[in-house]
Amino acid sequence: MPLPSIGRRAVLAAAASASAVVSGLSAPASAAPLVEKRPRPLPGGGDLGPNVLVFDPSTPNIQAKLDEVFRQQESAQFGAGRYALLFKPGTYHGLNAQLGFYTSIAGLGLSPDDTTINGDVTVDAGWFNGNATQNFWRSAENLALVPANGTNRWAVSQAAPFRRMHVRGDLNLAPAGYGWASGGYIADSRIDGQVGPYSQQQWYTRDSAIGGWVNAVWNMVFSGVEGAPAQSFPNPPYTTLDRTPVSREKPFLYLQGDDYRVFLPEKRTNARGVTWGSGTPRGTSLPLTRFYVARPGVSAATLNRALAQGLHLLLTPGIYHLDRPVEVNRPNTVVLGLGYATLIPDNGVTAMKVADVDGVRLAGFLIDAGPVNSSTLLEVGPRGAFRDHCANPTTVQDVFIRIGGAGPGKATTSMVINSRHTIVDHTWVWRADHGEGVGWETNRADYGVVVNGHDVLATGLFVEHFNKYDVQWYGERGRTIFFQNEKAYDAPNQAAMQNGSVKGYAAYKVGDGVISHEGWGLGSYCFYNVDPTIVQHHGFAAPVRPGVRFHGLLVVSLGGNGQYEHVINDTGSPTQGTSTTPSTVVSFP
Repeated sequence: MPLPSIGRRAVLAAAASASAVVSGLSAPASAAPLVEKRPRPLPGGGDLGPNVLVFDPSTPNIQAKLDEVFRQQESAQFGAGRYALLFKPGTYHGLNAQLGFYTSIAGLGLSPDDTTINGDVTVDAGWFNGNATQNFWRSAENLALVPANGTNRWAVSQAAPFRRMHVRGDLNLAPAGYGWASGGYIADSRIDGQVGPYSQQQWYTRDSAIGGWVNAVWNMVFSGVEGAPAQSFPNPPYTTLDRTPVSREKPFLYLQGDDYRVFLPEKRTNARGVTWGSGTPRGTSLPLTRFYVARPGVSAATLNRALAQGLHLLLTPGIYHLDRPVEVNRPNTVVLGLGYATLIPDNGVTAMKVADVDGVRLAGFLIDAGPVNSSTLLEVGPRGAFRDHCANPTTVQDVFIRIGGAGPGKATTSMVINSRHTIVDHTWVWRADHGEGVGWETNRADYGVVVNGHDVLATGLFVEHFNKYDVQWYGERGRTIFFQNEKAYDAPNQAAMQNGSVKGYAAYKVGDGVISHEGWGLGSYCFYNVDPTIVQHHGFAAPVRPGVRFHGLLVVSLGGNGQYEHVINDTGSPTQGTSTTPSTVVSFP
């Protein structure tokens, strides 16, 4: 059904009045006043569109449909396809849901145990000759799995969250053949058996329960995880926090009878274990009628009109081109994407701006830079934001940003966090190192994430390949639990990376004036394949003060393509040779 057109302000009354003055005549006394026509309110709710596939246990040929989507998406790394596979509560038998790019699978119950698949949700790397380092942009959520052979395979790298899952067996995070894999994220999940990362280089698990964890490569980080291995960094490289300081799980779609609703989990402090272990999770919910259900092709003006009208946004799978920012100005607004809905600013605008208000929830979408340089792509709070949001913070969850890869894209700074107490819970901010529109100047992006707000917490921060600093943190009392970074591969020479008198830009820089900051489990890797002689002075930079503390830092030279002289500031041994052996700092200062 076509969307209503945007109303235009009526000017006929003013024109008639001006005409009467010019002619020396008064308007007829009997003339009725002209009333401005207001646009009809946008409707809430509605159909989820053709790329949301909904199954129930009686649906015929479920496996055939899953296979059809996988064939289309298996190797479509920069394609336009976007899919959400949703399963109504019940029990399903004999399924193997293989997930390709831009594909999300989720149950529609309030608890993962409401929707049980006797079978697997599989990610492997056959499409890339057993290498899982490019298995991006796919997700699994809110399901119980009984794996066919006792072990479910989830061989992913960045931007592939595994949330609210119950695996009644083991979980293997490596591809068949144990090829390379490059990191991932688990939250609010229970794995009854063991988790085996095997060839995974790094991983973050939050607020979950596991039967055990075997093996580690460089950087395994846990917070609030029952059954997590004990703190032992760097040998083995486990960084373990007993609890997560603050967390609030991602909003999710579910069914109440025949009606769709969106559940909004409540904030937890000092969190540990899953939210759903004793049945219904704690929180509130909204009917779908409170959401504007957006389809690809809708304009930014219409999205803003829906927000101004008081609706939340549900972005159905597809690509949305924006000629102006989407402006989230109302407290407690939810913007929830399905199937990696993708926002592209076409003319150098910022894709989304959030006001300095309480409780905004951004979740489950991708921002893809356009060909005209944007000064920023996502802004949470305006510059100078100061309000206290401790009781009801804004959360940014599974919101991913990409510059280049699908075509030329540019942005000076990708994500700016100005609002206090914001929680950034799993993001991948990526200047592309492969694909189309990739080159040192072609997809220029100087800065990844800039944090100006105080009391900001990042849980699962992945930021890679920026021309200058990947992360800059200027707010006070900032905290990061798990950071994964690769420096830009394509720096042409040492001069291009020179930062004044310093060799290279730190992956993670804490501002010189900051007096309180803390980080756990942070890693930076270099692979300067254009000029392997490039040297980074350090991976991390921070002022030396008692209140600025780091735990479990490492830098790695991948095959000797570039080297680090230190880990943080002038501390830590240099990387050497081609051994790909981490240089570590257990605590700083």
